[in-house]
Amino acid sequence: MDLFDRLKASDMGSLGRYSREADGYYMFPKLEGELGPRMTFNGREIINWSINNYLGLANHPEVRQVDADAAAEWGLAYPMGARMMSGNTVKHEQLERELAEFVHKEKAILLNYGYQGVSSAIDCLCTRHDVIVYDSESHACIIDGVRLNLGKRFAFDHNNMDSLRTNLQRATKIIDETGGSILVISEGVFGMRGDQGLLKEIVTLKKEFQFRLFVDDAHGFGALGPNGEGAGVEQGVQDEIDIYFSTFAKSMASIGAFIASDAFVVDYIRFNIRSQIFAKSMPMPIVIGNLKRLDMIRKNPEYKNKLWDNVRYLQNGLKERGFDIGSTNSCVTPVYLKGSIEEAMVLVNDLRETYGIFCSMVVYPVIPKGMIILRLIPTAVHEVRDIDETLNAFMSIKDRLYNGEYKKIAEERYTAKA
Repeated sequence: MDLFDRLKASDMGSLGRYSREADGYYMFPKLEGELGPRMTFNGREIINWSINNYLGLANHPEVRQVDADAAAEWGLAYPMGARMMSGNTVKHEQLERELAEFVHKEKAILLNYGYQGVSSAIDCLCTRHDVIVYDSESHACIIDGVRLNLGKRFAFDHNNMDSLRTNLQRATKIIDETGGSILVISEGVFGMRGDQGLLKEIVTLKKEFQFRLFVDDAHGFGALGPNGEGAGVEQGVQDEIDIYFSTFAKSMASIGAFIASDAFVVDYIRFNIRSQIFAKSMPMPIVIGNLKRLDMIRKNPEYKNKLWDNVRYLQNGLKERGFDIGSTNSCVTPVYLKGSIEEAMVLVNDLRETYGIFCSMVVYPVIPKGMIILRLIPTAVHEVRDIDETLNAFMSIKDRLYNGEYKKIAEERYTAKA
């Protein structure tokens, strides 16, 4: 079959099949205006719960000034070339040193992007003789990195230590024959459910099995730990995390990522990670901007304190009103509802158009059929009035969902189009 014919026959894939109704509204929406808790969507103001600007740094005047000054001084081209060849600077190395110190590791390496950084790091660290054991609800960047590897891989049930132990037993039998190693991968905070990885429980299994632990702490860095050092420090096991990763796209409100570990591990990654060896170096304004953001996280604990005031107010308000927010113990706030994809689209449309509330919708195939997740990301710059308006709106849409109003509208709207 011709490649393009196959693409046409695929009905645009599992998400693309809804493109007629979703494109530009539910998928690829355009949020406009200054980054913050209130932005503009489709020409009207909305309360925004869909950006990971945890500490409110995205629009902080000091941050914006540093970004602007650095861009004016350096432009976006400098340094040219990959870091290994011609793109290294003292500022890149300074940021790596400060990140390593902040997360209590010997050394760190910058990554241009989190997604490709994680995937490429897994490919770099593991060979076909090794076995990767990873949490079944790991982020797509981990899944894709595992798929790149030519060795064996096993997924353990989410945060289930019995399942992890069983898979470690399977992995141990394999490496006894291959002479390979075991890498266990979990997350500091799982971005969909909002629950922290059971890092403390995972590291206790090192007494029974020989493995190294890789933790993706994208949602924990800046938001967990006494000073924002992340989930490992929060749980008191940072020293037992062998390879620590986080992105700048959440609490840092920027671009890029880093890996921190023992010095010799980072040096090995530096000379072997293909996504960095063959990619242009991180532009100087981004590096300088990230130095400023890290400095602000260290010197302004009030940002994290305000974030958690808002998290508690929102999550307690939802629970008091009878909403199921699952087992989240982080800033990520999922609201679990029951309904079809079509009902979810009507519900979200109502939230946006009637109540001015913008939040992410998660439906099948990401989660099982019949489930809807509305995912809220509180930040330090949300205000009590934002939360109160949202709680009131959620009470209204919950009633309309469960009394069948959205189902009736969905049948009329989407049956007519079909």
